[in-house]
Amino acid sequence: MASLRGTQQPELSKKLYKIIKSENHAIGAYEAAARERVGIAQQLSEWGEATGDETISEISDKMGVLLAEIAEQEDLYAKALEEYRGVLKQIRNTESSVQPSRDHKVKISDEIAKLKYKEPQNTKIVQLEQELVRAEAQSLVAEAQLSNITRQKFKEAYDHHLAATIERAEKQIILAKHARRLLNLVDDTPIVPGDVHPAFQEVEAARQVITDAEADLREYELNVDPINSNAGNLGVGAMPSNVVRQTESTAYEPSNVVSQTESAAYEPTPYTDVTSPSTNTIDEHRHVSSGSYGTYGEAQSSHPVSDAQRVETLERQQAVEMQQTPHVA
Repeated sequence: MASLRGTQQPELSKKLYKIIKSENHAIGAYEAAARERVGIAQQLSEWGEATGDETISEISDKMGVLLAEIAEQEDLYAKALEEYRGVLKQIRNTESSVQPSRDHKVKISDEIAKLKYKEPQNTKIVQLEQELVRAEAQSLVAEAQLSNITRQKFKEAYDHHLAATIERAEKQIILAKHARRLLNLVDDTPIVPGDVHPAFQEVEAARQVITDAEADLREYELNVDPINSNAGNLGVGAMPSNVVRQTESTAYEPSNVVSQTESAAYEPTPYTDVTSPSTNTIDEHRHVSSGSYGTYGEAQSSHPVSDAQRVETLERQQAVEMQQTPHVA
């Protein structure tokens, strides 16, 4: 059914939908691998006890503890990837919300082209051209929002992903190094038939290895270079805060819009709220600094001047045509 759900996605969001779905499978694989590794660690401990060799029994038991902890890091990594995957979903949701704006603009353009071909004098063409100008203005706002959200959330998502990868690797390196210390406690001096290995004298040393490993994990801190971000300037509607302020002060000035009715048409189509408090680096294990970026649909974004001029030019043309048309007495 996953492939069927994929076909229902808007064209714009299909590729990212596939990435998110593939990541879900990968996360499941990490979780399965973690469970298998825990099972193998348990089996190692049981095997060591069954050998009857005191040294192998003691060391394999401690080795199993460290290997199980390495597996636990794999499971924690899978959970961290879920967070990264959730940020990617915000980009996908934004892409899905922008698709109708693109489709609407294309539909109007197609209607104009058909009318110009079949009925060049049809008065509906002028009306459609005005609607196309408004649709293009709306599309410009939507595309800007998409670009802003995509860049911000792309950096945030892979900030989470890569920091989690580093954290998993560094913790597993710590555990693996302590596990190697255990191997040095095994005396592998060959014996001749009839001889026996001396009694294991490193019980306390083996316990100390586990204690040291636990202490190192408790004291561990991820140290990575922060990911720089300018997304803190992002205001409501996923638009720069200075643009939002400018829009609020100029949205209804006569020089910028044809009329109050037409200016309302330039307001962006409300989109689904897909933004959330963002992070510039990584969360509490990963040195997070939070910032709020507002919500879609709350901004009253200014339309480009060039589009407003197009509307005004069209109005002037219509006025000239009306003056040139002879009036019936």
